[in-house]
Amino acid sequence: MSSLLPFDSVVCLLLGLSLTLWFTLLLVFIIVPAIFGVSFGIRRLYMKTLLRIFTWATLRIERGVKENSHTLYKPLSNGIIAKESTSLEEGIWELRGNGRSLDKPEFELSDIFYFCRQGMESIMDDEVTQRFSAEELETWNLLTRTNYNFQHISVRLTVLWGLGMLVRYTFLLPLRVALAITGVSLLVIGTTVVGFLPNGRFKEFLSKHVHLMCYRICVRALTAIITYHGSENRPRKGGICVANHTSPIDVIILASDGYYAMVGQVHGGLLGVIQRAMVKSCPHVWFERSEVKDRHLVAKRLTDHVQDKSKLPILIFPEGTCINNTSVMMFKKGSFEIGATVYPVAIKYDPLFGDAFWNSSKYGMVTYLLRMMTSWAIVCSVWYLPPMTRQEDEDAVQFANRVKSAIAHQGGLVDLLWDGGLKREKVKDEFKEEQQKVYSRIIAGSQENRSRS
Repeated sequence: MSSLLPFDSVVCLLLGLSLTLWFTLLLVFIIVPAIFGVSFGIRRLYMKTLLRIFTWATLRIERGVKENSHTLYKPLSNGIIAKESTSLEEGIWELRGNGRSLDKPEFELSDIFYFCRQGMESIMDDEVTQRFSAEELETWNLLTRTNYNFQHISVRLTVLWGLGMLVRYTFLLPLRVALAITGVSLLVIGTTVVGFLPNGRFKEFLSKHVHLMCYRICVRALTAIITYHGSENRPRKGGICVANHTSPIDVIILASDGYYAMVGQVHGGLLGVIQRAMVKSCPHVWFERSEVKDRHLVAKRLTDHVQDKSKLPILIFPEGTCINNTSVMMFKKGSFEIGATVYPVAIKYDPLFGDAFWNSSKYGMVTYLLRMMTSWAIVCSVWYLPPMTRQEDEDAVQFANRVKSAIAHQGGLVDLLWDGGLKREKVKDEFKEEQQKVYSRIIAGSQENRSRS
């Protein structure tokens, strides 16, 4: 009996061995590969396995729905309900009836119904609010929050869903939280230490690799599987990297493959600690709350940064808010006024493995991160587009729209002219006046045609 260890000692020994094994695996398979930017292909094998399971689960749901005579909900392939778009002129002529009134110069009472119909459609489900709700999937990914068809179909399917939830919350979540804490801690410690070094190439070299290492660890904390295209077009010093915005993790996705100067407002708490540490080793552009609304000051700070060709490219998301991975909305013109070379980047997520969209009006940051860390994975593609410069006959708005169109085309996204800020604000008077001008041109044009005839 004396040779046997007490029960408490055995428990402590097993716990110590488990933690040692856990951190060894963490170091060998995740942290070290993140430092050198290599991958063992484990995540892609994991993704292929999940695809097979999701396909089987979807087929089983469809068969069960047919057997039970239920209605099967089938979303559109782009995840939204799309209406056929028509111009104001086409809508007016359609209401006037088969072109019989095209030559009438005066206002017709039937024209009112076009604006009434547009107003009712906007109240029910307009182009803007559709872009701030999650996509509905064609294939079930064993997450009840992503499929309206989820119900008890069979014991096997229910058991599979339960096992999936067990894996996500008892294995993936603790692993990802540990990785996230590791990545953020190393970022704060590493950038603080590098900040004490004298300015020079060695400091810049260390700062770059500390940032890349920490962001790559954070990417692995989300089990992110990223495919980069067009690496020869990566943003370069003295330029501005412009990308569409779906999620706060867009920053991590891009920063794990490039070295950028961030732009943003100074925050308090943990985020403030990270910002203060990062700026010690790298010239990020942080604004005080009182400075953010001063457009001239913001433009001057950005201009001063890009004019120094030795400084890092600035990373900016000109939509100013997160859009649900189906569309690109209006780009704010500020970053297109300063005359720098713009490097467009298109980001497109695959919602099958996890919905990366952050609906900030519905979920707080903590809730959102919990949803991300309990998803199966974050899968996305990133396209680096050729650099673009403002043409002589272009103003800032036209340049912004040209860049936006290029990003939308490459990412397979819908190109919209609406301001993403409309989800929190009223429609600007400029938009209303533009519709009034278009209608006035229709009436004025008809009158001009009649006078000539």
